[in-house]
Amino acid sequence: MFNKAQVSVETYIESPEKLKSLYKRVLFVVSLSQIFGGAGLAAGVTVGALLAQQMLGTDAYAGVPSALFTLGSAVAAFAVGKLSQRYGRRLGLSGGFIVGGLGAVGVVMAAVLNNVPLLFAALLIYGAGTATNLQARYAGTDLANSKQRATAISTTMLMTTFGAVLGPNLVELMGKVALSVGIPALAGPFLLSAAAFILAGLVLFIMLRPDPLEIAKAIETHKQKNQEHKAQTLPTSSNKRGLAVGATVMVLTQIVMVAIMTMTPVHMKHHGHGLAEVGVVIGFHVGAMYLPSLVTGILVDKIGRTAMSIASGITLLLAGLLAAFAPSDSMVLLIVALSLLGLGWNFGLISGTAQIVDATEPSTRAKTQGKMDVFVALAGASGGALSGMVVANSSYAALSLAGGLLSLLLIPVVIWSRRATS
Repeated sequence: MFNKAQVSVETYIESPEKLKSLYKRVLFVVSLSQIFGGAGLAAGVTVGALLAQQMLGTDAYAGVPSALFTLGSAVAAFAVGKLSQRYGRRLGLSGGFIVGGLGAVGVVMAAVLNNVPLLFAALLIYGAGTATNLQARYAGTDLANSKQRATAISTTMLMTTFGAVLGPNLVELMGKVALSVGIPALAGPFLLSAAAFILAGLVLFIMLRPDPLEIAKAIETHKQKNQEHKAQTLPTSSNKRGLAVGATVMVLTQIVMVAIMTMTPVHMKHHGHGLAEVGVVIGFHVGAMYLPSLVTGILVDKIGRTAMSIASGITLLLAGLLAAFAPSDSMVLLIVALSLLGLGWNFGLISGTAQIVDATEPSTRAKTQGKMDVFVALAGASGGALSGMVVANSSYAALSLAGGLLSLLLIPVVIWSRRATS
């Protein structure tokens, strides 16, 4: 068995054409899983806050579901990273998606039983799907060269768009399906999440062979044996700086995006908007999070990580200002604001992820990437938890304005990085 695997690895090392073909196939498989994974995200993003508001009877804790499934995604990000490092992307990612699907089933059960502790526990487990959907973007980069990495990240994220945009727009339909079988309407979208996450896991488990991370580690070992003097291509200080800056960019964009996004459905409901209108606004937002990815990846590879990180900060500021000052009854302005919020997040996530990949080697890549995503998830959990409290004690406008101003911190961080590198 070992000899057969060794021969397979040697084939890719000796044949650049076969390696290129494998790279394209890995991108296809991961992208296919992302279509289902994107659909699985819809429930937590669109109706999580509304479900908590209904079950708890107060707005003050409407941000708790976002905080819980984001906190769960932090734990899952670390676990999926370690599993991927030890056993390969295939087992790590497929396991994470399937666990997330089981969490979605738990949310439905909690809604049926009106059991708040079960709801909170299930949301934590549901977060595994969110973390895995985000970590899948790394799988496409394992076999990419330095000039392809951001484009590879963006290709897999682009495919998330199809499921992520369709999901929120099925909220009303899934609510009717749920009611027809005796399940509360707001739990309906979690039925879709359960099926979507489990399908994503099965696609990866069945089709992601050979494992791209295992091939990448074998290629790294081969290069080190044959080019001992070139084994260390990047100084440790540069690695640490790249990790710090990449993580900071992703953390700040996640806090701002999650905080504003979480409270938008509640804000809309208070001003007379229906569930279908909420689905449209969140659909545009999620589309803007993922649809521009292919262009963003090319820009990050062409004009640089720093420029796109600064663009992220400026775009998020515009989103926060527009959300804060737009009339509450204006669907058009809310759509534009939430679209800008998604676009700014897209710029920050892809540029930050590219810096993380640049700063790691295959031998430790998955484990390090998992740790970085823990910080991103914790940032999202903080943003989700605090958002409800800010709105309850102040206003949605204050929350949006604070988020926009916070995003400006990205600019001095990336400028510091550029000067330090020089």
